Amino acid sequence: MHPFVFQAKSLDDTDRFATVLARVLPKRAVVALDGALGAGKTQLVRSLAKACGVPAEDVVSPTFVLCQEYHGRRTLYHLDAYRLRDDDEFLELGVEEYFDAPAITLIEWAERVAHCLPNERLEIFIEPTGEHSRKITVTAYGPRLEQTVQELSQQLVSV
Repeated sequence: MHPFVFQAKSLDDTDRFATVLARVLPKRAVVALDGALGAGKTQLVRSLAKACGVPAEDVVSPTFVLCQEYHGRRTLYHLDAYRLRDDDEFLELGVEEYFDAPAITLIEWAERVAHCLPNERLEIFIEPTGEHSRKITVTAYGPRLEQTVQELSQQLVSV
């Protein structure tokens, strides 16, 4: 499948993207988030969590605790691979259990643990294009998530 590219011209656009993503993601989904430091990975997680009924102020970067768990209308596991030394340290977190849970598992700095990610996942790359604007590229791996990306693109384009 070809990647879907969304141009978020503002924080409101990023919120809209996250709201639609939360709506179309299946009950169990792994989302790999990548982009430079300050690209907006945690902001996207915050917006997605809000769309799932988690207060936005509860969402913090899990850089120092490695995993945050949020419960709203949906459960979210928010992991951060930035400070991990290697794949083994990531696997020691018990990530397979997160991947198999009926939840959205979000992994910041996922490129650092790419070999540990499940075959079926969404990859989202965030690239700053201005102070509050972002180019968000979504790539699906697996047929179920390819359908999810099609729904995402249809709903975002039709608005």
